[in-house]
Amino acid sequence: MRETFDDRTLFPPPGKTPGEDTASVMKFYGLQKNFPAEVMAEARKVPRTVDVRGRLDLRKKFIFTCDPVTAKDYDDALSLETDRKGNRILGVHIADVSHYVKPGSALDREAFRRSTSVYLADRVVPMLPQELSNGICSLVPGEDRLAFSVFMTFNKAGEMTKRTFAKSVIRSRARFTYEQVMSIISGGMRGARGSKDLKTVIAIHELAQQLRSKRFAVGALDINIPEAEVLLDSNGDMMGLVTRPYDESHQMVEECMVAANEAVARELWTKGVHILARLHEPPEDEKLITLRAELRGMGIKAGNITNPKVFSQMLKTIRQSPLYPTMAVMVLRSMKRAVYDASRIGHFGLSKQYYAHFTSPIRRYPDLTLHRQLAAYLEKGIKGARVPQPILEKWAVHTSEMEAVAADAERSLVEIKKFRLLEEQLSSRQIIDYDAVVSRCMPFGCFVEIPELAVSGLVHISVLSRKYVRYNESDGSLSAPGGGSWRPGTTMKVHVAKVDFGQMRVDFAPCSSSRYR
Repeated sequence: MRETFDDRTLFPPPGKTPGEDTASVMKFYGLQKNFPAEVMAEARKVPRTVDVRGRLDLRKKFIFTCDPVTAKDYDDALSLETDRKGNRILGVHIADVSHYVKPGSALDREAFRRSTSVYLADRVVPMLPQELSNGICSLVPGEDRLAFSVFMTFNKAGEMTKRTFAKSVIRSRARFTYEQVMSIISGGMRGARGSKDLKTVIAIHELAQQLRSKRFAVGALDINIPEAEVLLDSNGDMMGLVTRPYDESHQMVEECMVAANEAVARELWTKGVHILARLHEPPEDEKLITLRAELRGMGIKAGNITNPKVFSQMLKTIRQSPLYPTMAVMVLRSMKRAVYDASRIGHFGLSKQYYAHFTSPIRRYPDLTLHRQLAAYLEKGIKGARVPQPILEKWAVHTSEMEAVAADAERSLVEIKKFRLLEEQLSSRQIIDYDAVVSRCMPFGCFVEIPELAVSGLVHISVLSRKYVRYNESDGSLSAPGGGSWRPGTTMKVHVAKVDFGQMRVDFAPCSSSRYR
């Protein structure tokens, strides 16, 4: 699930040309693509071959990765075996970045400063140089790679009965895309690999769905808003949007990563080792009261959503509404922001008592610190794994802040590109009709959502009707004499009327067929 939504972004100015938008965003948020010379010098000295001594050798096991088609680095891989009792042993194998990035080194200092990779519309601003992120740390197929493996034993009921950890060496046997895994799950991919390998993928999928069902049964929140990927040409102009699917192939990987994150957090925290936990607190009652009122205005009776199970059921209900994307954003805005914390632990959205980030050390610094603590715990015990509390607190504050910066930068560039597209339509007098759904009515007009663009805007009452438009406070609707009416959920056709880059605001006007005359 998406953990947080923050609409407080102060948008940076667009570039003088579309091709300069990314540079403008990077400058505004202080993002640097190039690494300092001393960091690059260390990166170039990293060995290009792996030292397998003292590691659990898993190179003969069927281990595979699953990532988007466009992925450049692979930091997690999966495996599955069964024991003599028929229990399933899920292996989650994560790139051992800590082997190459030592505490206090130039690489480590720069990784901490950045804290996260930033995924902009046309490029990635990585946390680590490509020599590591796309090179020796990437779990590419057919190459020996150092990993940190988490082994979790699940019984037939999907309960974790055992967890073990080991520094390992692996050799990925296959690099699947999400589309390929979805084809395997649906039975469409046969003969491309041995049937045993495909059965392993299917078995992991079945386990993941079992774990997913168990999470939702105890109140985990299923909030997934389709994310739009911006398509750009060579000049930086936006050509369109592609909605990223979130299907069972994505769910398979997510559930395996969630299980590994939980296993590591539980192991260390319950032994008295404070870690950089991933904290997601329950929403405040006042926020839930506001959310319930907002949903009521859109025709949804939410019930007592202070109860996690009722909240979870409400999410199932709103999924059937054409206003789901808008409602989901409202739900996320009611939530507290997920952060890193040095003294508290627990994840409300995932319904996990113990949770931390372990599975993406190539792109997140908190994961790297957890790798180091787990390695110290396995080698030296509890005392060796402990980090002074002031240092943990420093890490928590800085990494949380940098994560927020990255999220704002990513979203800002996408919004700028959307506004450029709409501005171009307006300036070229290119009238394109969009399907819109009214999300909220006010005395001055109605706000609409454009699902195709994931854009919201205002339709002013002056363009809704030539007749007097009345706002009905009792039910939050607008109406005009003779039968024209608009309320949350009303569908209409609109086109762009005004684009204001300064306010990052767009106004729409109804098409002639949608306007009440």
